Amino acid sequence: MMTLHKLSAGDGYTYLTQQVAAMDTTEKGHSGLGDYYSQRGESPGAWSGSGLAGLEDVAAGQAVTEIQMKALFGEGRHPNAVQIEEQELSVPVLSLRTDPSGKVHIEPPRPSRKEAAAAARLGRPFAMFETAKNGFRARCAEEFGEYNAALGVPRDWPVPAADRSRIRSMIGRDMFCEQHGRPPADARELSGYIARASRPVTRAVAGYDLTFSPVKSVSALWALAPREISEQIEAAHHAAVADTIQWLEEAASYTRTGAGGIRQVEVTGLIAATFTHRDSRAGDPDLHTHVAVSNKVQSLDGKWLALDGRILHKATVSASERYNTRLEAQLVSRLGVGFAERPNTDVRKRPIREIVGVDERLLTAWSSRRTAINTRRGELAAQFQYDYGRPPTPIEAIQLAQQATLETRDHKHEPRSLGQQRNQWRREAIGLIGGPPGIRRMLDTVLRRAPAPPVEITTDWVQKVTRRVLSTVSEQRATWQVWHVQAEAERQVRAEGVAPDQVEATVTVLVREALSPARSLPLGNRDPVSEPALLRRHDGASVYTVAGSQLYTSRAVLDAERLLVAAAGRGGGRCIDGATVDLALLESAANGIELNPGQAQLVRELATRDAALQLAIAPAGSGKTTAMRVLARAWTDSGGDVVGLA
Repeated sequence: MMTLHKLSAGDGYTYLTQQVAAMDTTEKGHSGLGDYYSQRGESPGAWSGSGLAGLEDVAAGQAVTEIQMKALFGEGRHPNAVQIEEQELSVPVLSLRTDPSGKVHIEPPRPSRKEAAAAARLGRPFAMFETAKNGFRARCAEEFGEYNAALGVPRDWPVPAADRSRIRSMIGRDMFCEQHGRPPADARELSGYIARASRPVTRAVAGYDLTFSPVKSVSALWALAPREISEQIEAAHHAAVADTIQWLEEAASYTRTGAGGIRQVEVTGLIAATFTHRDSRAGDPDLHTHVAVSNKVQSLDGKWLALDGRILHKATVSASERYNTRLEAQLVSRLGVGFAERPNTDVRKRPIREIVGVDERLLTAWSSRRTAINTRRGELAAQFQYDYGRPPTPIEAIQLAQQATLETRDHKHEPRSLGQQRNQWRREAIGLIGGPPGIRRMLDTVLRRAPAPPVEITTDWVQKVTRRVLSTVSEQRATWQVWHVQAEAERQVRAEGVAPDQVEATVTVLVREALSPARSLPLGNRDPVSEPALLRRHDGASVYTVAGSQLYTSRAVLDAERLLVAAAGRGGGRCIDGATVDLALLESAANGIELNPGQAQLVRELATRDAALQLAIAPAGSGKTTAMRVLARAWTDSGGDVVGLA
């Protein structure tokens, strides 16, 4: 899978370099295979991306240094800004001065630091925002450090969740009293204050961390297989990452120009620093690659501008599915392994495809980090429900997941060589699956299976799978964009077992068929004015449109909407009397859940009207779920049935 996280200007990039084996070297490329296997720490990061053509003295494959990362991602300057400034300052600059008598004098060389800094600039520098030195986050960080110091451990070590929560509550209560001159009225008021105070300060976006991680069975096989097989797995992973980055450069890389950024234009490519890590914070095998994409891009006319992050976010799921499909195809082609869907207990999630034959016990044992995060996330969600009387909204759920990730984050262990890691993982596997014979049997099962014949791509097959792509997409949304179809096409091709060398062409055909006018109806009015070629991108689209923003629907969806609209205009539906509603509201209040006037009105309106179809719309977090619970109780008490759909 591929995930996307913003990198903030300043020190947002430092995690990527803290575990790099050779940070401030100047040698090109990676070290030799023997050194790579025996040296401690992670392999050096490397520069990549088509956008490097616009930078002097930085080539693809060159090792990334800490100084370069600070210049590009911390300050928004040329990676070699330090050398460029030194070179500019070393060149003598002669200036002429004319005195009042008209005589011309030659002034001694006075290099301008401002001019030297300008030579290393890539467009506008990052905006800088003031950080509250005595704010909630700063005071918590200071108190966490004091807590660790008292225990005799480094100040930046993770603090246990219970103590972390206690410290946050203590500081939040103190700050509330300082600002309001009184203590919080209750736990809910305190929780709300802490939530607002915890919001991060505004920081400029320096780039995006695209993290590519294979499914756990791939990392498990990579950790235990003979070295030549392990190298093939790593090569497959790198090939899938490179393919996906190239696709993002072609399909999702734009910048904005004009007043208010109204025009969206193409760029020469992306500039990225790539780091491959081998384990999780818990020390489990976890082959994954961070691709730190710079926010600095160059338009086709040579101007340095900011990457349009809107498209990158839209394309994230498609890119993730593309990586999954390309990795699977690479491994099937290189090693002949098979993939199958892993049983999934959560019906809300799509099935995960794992390598056939990798022992389930390894996948469970080597997912300790994920298990800890999920457990803590469940605890935080339950506490949120208790504090606010409602479940968290989707945005709040994401924030709770991020909090769970931070609170369960162990201090990164000391760097270990790949040899040390493989020895440790083998010892762990021996204890889990029956000693060395168990490992050999598993590897034989995985690597010596008869490959399944690839599916034959015919016209009938394309039509069948296209219908399945659109059926799946339309079950999840009434309108869709090319990104939704692209992602589903990748999933279907992966599950169908298309031959590795036919994957790219097959996905292209499925997307084209799914978005054809006969299957997907474009929404919106076409602009009758045709822009000149100067105002069009290479694909013919106007620069005044946003790439990939065209919405589509289907005839079936429109027909269903017409039925709903017709039902909304009909009366004669079942309703209940006001007394039953009053009783349900009183019962709810007696149980400690008293609805506010808006919620109570919502319950009354929906319960007592005889409309065949009704719609209730309210902002996230406004208490719709709580109100629906009272409505459902009143409805069932009066003899009605309730069916919950999501």
